[in-house]
Amino acid sequence: MPKRKSGSAIEEPPKRVNVEEKDVEDESDSDQEDHPQNRQVQGVSEVSDAGIVESITLKNFMCHSHLGPFTFGSNVNFVVGNNGSGKSAILTALIVTLGGNAHATNRGLSLKGFVKEGESSADVSITLRNKGRDAFKSEVYGPAITVDLRITREGLRTYKLRSKSGQIISTKKEELLSILDHFNIQVNNPASVLTQEMSKYFLHSKREGDKYKFFMKSTKLDKMKEDFVQIKTTKRITEEKIEQHGQYLKDLKQKYLEKEERFKNLSSLDEKETKLEELQNQMAWVLVQDMENELKPLKEKLQSDRHSTEKYDAKVEEWKNKVEEAEGKYRQIEERLEGITQQVQELQPESAQLKSEAREKNAVLNSREVTVHRCRAHLRDLEKDKAQLSSRINVLKLSITQKSGAESQARMERVEQLKAELENMNHQTSTLEQQIDQYRHACRCATEEQGKMKREQDVFQKSIDANRRNLQNMESSRSNRLRRFGEHMPTLLTAIDKAGRKGQFRQKPRGPLGHLILLKDPDLALAVEVCLKGQLQAFTCDNHDDEKVLQGLMSKVCPNARRPAIITSHFLPRVHDTRSRAVNHPEYPSVLHSLEIEDPVVANCLIDQRGIESVLLIKNQTDARRVMQGGSPPRNCSQAFSKDGDQVFNNRSYSAEQTRANYLSGDVEEEIRHLQKELENQKAQATRFQQQMGKLDDDVKQNDGLLRRAQVEERTIKNKAAKIKLELSELQNVEEPQSEDLNPLEEELQEIVSKISSKRAECDEAQAQMADCKAAYEKAEQKYKQHKEQIFTATEDAEHVKDELSKTDQDVGKCKHHKKHYDEKRTAHLRSIQALEGNLESKEQELQTSVAKATEICPERVEVRRTARSLDNEISRLNVKISTQQRQQGNRDEVVRQYHEALQNYKNMAMQMKNLKSYVQCLNGLMNQRLQKYSKLRRSVGDKLCQGKIILRLT
Repeated sequence: MPKRKSGSAIEEPPKRVNVEEKDVEDESDSDQEDHPQNRQVQGVSEVSDAGIVESITLKNFMCHSHLGPFTFGSNVNFVVGNNGSGKSAILTALIVTLGGNAHATNRGLSLKGFVKEGESSADVSITLRNKGRDAFKSEVYGPAITVDLRITREGLRTYKLRSKSGQIISTKKEELLSILDHFNIQVNNPASVLTQEMSKYFLHSKREGDKYKFFMKSTKLDKMKEDFVQIKTTKRITEEKIEQHGQYLKDLKQKYLEKEERFKNLSSLDEKETKLEELQNQMAWVLVQDMENELKPLKEKLQSDRHSTEKYDAKVEEWKNKVEEAEGKYRQIEERLEGITQQVQELQPESAQLKSEAREKNAVLNSREVTVHRCRAHLRDLEKDKAQLSSRINVLKLSITQKSGAESQARMERVEQLKAELENMNHQTSTLEQQIDQYRHACRCATEEQGKMKREQDVFQKSIDANRRNLQNMESSRSNRLRRFGEHMPTLLTAIDKAGRKGQFRQKPRGPLGHLILLKDPDLALAVEVCLKGQLQAFTCDNHDDEKVLQGLMSKVCPNARRPAIITSHFLPRVHDTRSRAVNHPEYPSVLHSLEIEDPVVANCLIDQRGIESVLLIKNQTDARRVMQGGSPPRNCSQAFSKDGDQVFNNRSYSAEQTRANYLSGDVEEEIRHLQKELENQKAQATRFQQQMGKLDDDVKQNDGLLRRAQVEERTIKNKAAKIKLELSELQNVEEPQSEDLNPLEEELQEIVSKISSKRAECDEAQAQMADCKAAYEKAEQKYKQHKEQIFTATEDAEHVKDELSKTDQDVGKCKHHKKHYDEKRTAHLRSIQALEGNLESKEQELQTSVAKATEICPERVEVRRTARSLDNEISRLNVKISTQQRQQGNRDEVVRQYHEALQNYKNMAMQMKNLKSYVQCLNGLMNQRLQKYSKLRRSVGDKLCQGKIILRLT
């Protein structure tokens, strides 16, 4: 039934319990709280309206045709009445209708037994309250849920769940189960039913103590308490017996051990002597086994070393192939570099030729421009003659017009005026076209010059930035030389030292390498710096784990700056032996000999990475070329560097890009002064660049403005000329009387006009030729620029190939070093195998001698698992025991009898103790089980009484 909270407080009666009850109460901390008469509700609790049974109606159920409707209250409901009045029917109908089975009712075995005799079906209708915050689907069912049950004679059960308004919401039992789970209604719980006697007693008794005793008796809780007290008493008695028997068992055990010791000492002398002989035989063969065990790891090591020889052979072959591959790659890169160098050399003559052609095209263009200017000057002269002749004709015509009247004269004047204006406009148009061409040419030239200067300025700015960084590093290195290698370098080394103290490195990394070397001759600083390049700022690690730790430190110290390179190579305690592959010249030192390097790890790293033992330092560039290229170069010499940093091979040479040493120079102040002076010069040049760029910008803007104004003026004049031509055509169509004197002048004027047309055509042709020459010049200039760009690209490629060639050269040296390393390891390994074989042979001879001796002592071999030392000690102890027993042996039969008697007593007592302890454990289990059941039942019945969860059934 649903859980209900009482709205009133229950007074706690005085407790009267006997000794056994106190024992039970001590076993459970929650019993007093769960007692139905000892629970006190503090304050007034909120009453839940959801899930309360409001009414029930029965039809043809059990022996009743019609009962109800019965209306129930919100708290405990007592159903009273005479026998047969329907009390059991109401309770049974509640259980069955709310999903319970027939067995839970104790009134039948199946549902069909609840249908009234002679009827085909039975109906039950129950209304549940559905209000408050715990309501079930209140928007569907409303404030009440009606459950209708029909049971047929065949035992079938059907449900109808209705809302407050009577509408059928569902016919599924699953919906009913959901409602019961939501309201926490339990109809199959037997604890929800009390007997008739209990209900009557509760109704008529006035003494609280009697009520409590009757409650305990009616629920059989008192019987459970008595059983619990009896079990606890039995447990206490048993534990007392165990404690008494424990001390007695200790005495029996001590007595048994004493008798056992005497019994063991009675072993026969024959058995001990037999044992002694067996131990002596084992001693003989255990020595053989020890020698065999010594030989076994030697054989295994010999087999393993022979197998490892194949690995060394494979490693040597692998590095031999890598050396050949690296040398082949070096030759390929060298051929590429030679090809690029040859390409540059081939491009140089063609570049000069293209430059000469561009100059020739420019000269032709200039001559064409002169021709155009000359034609235009001649054309202007003809125009002047034409103007003078026209003026003379106009004078003659004026005299004629005086005869023809004022209108004709005005028309003639207007015609001449229009012709003069048109002629003037033509001159202006021609002049503007020439100016437009000049402005366009000036703008194009200025733009090209701007592009060239901008590219030069970018290169120049990069040089200024590099010098500024170098100056900052130099100034910082006044107090700390490490700052030459980067602003972050002191912090990075501090972090490395701290990590080393914490044990994060197996071997502390070395670096920067340039900080760990010193020059014997300061004049060779630039040469050594150009030779080592990036290795000066690099670090070297012993293993890849240390490399990962160092990379993590670099990412923290310099997250945005360029990180130094890390070279991973196993650290060795001494410098490589380079006598077989180092260059040895009587006059000039190698890079290795010109440096003072205290740390062998740094020296080995530079030898492996750069091959400094095979690079010569020759101060004079002429001497360097003579030594390297005059004949055969010195033995083992791969290249040489001059004092100025020039790199010289046996068939080629390259100039250094830098002019001073940045990391290895000795005089810091001198380097700072040099860099400051160079920066001042570069800043002055940058200022001049800016001025030139500003002047070019002004020229471009001025020419653009003039060009736009000339184009606007040209369009305006052409529009005016078109209008004048139209008006002139209309005036010339009017016929005028001509005089005989005008004909020669007009013919001459016509001739001049034809000359002007011819000269204008010639001028147009000259302009067209000038345009062609200009296009040809621009094409030649573009071709020259493209060819120059090819040379520049090839030069850059050559620099990249140089770097790649240098790196490949380092790889070749590294591969040769590894090949030599594995050759030496293989040789040492073979010597170790020979020594191991000799040692094994001598050990086998000793083993044969030992086997012969053991066979004499014991012909049949004995397998022994003990050590020789253990056997020797036992043989000594056994000899002492035999001699002692021979002196102290007493009455054997009496000792044996006492031993067996003590053993039997001890076993019997130990078995009794074991049984008693098992019995106590069993009692503990029973007590726990009964206490749990007792507490659970007590709480359940008490809660249901106090919270209104019991419907009293009267039978």
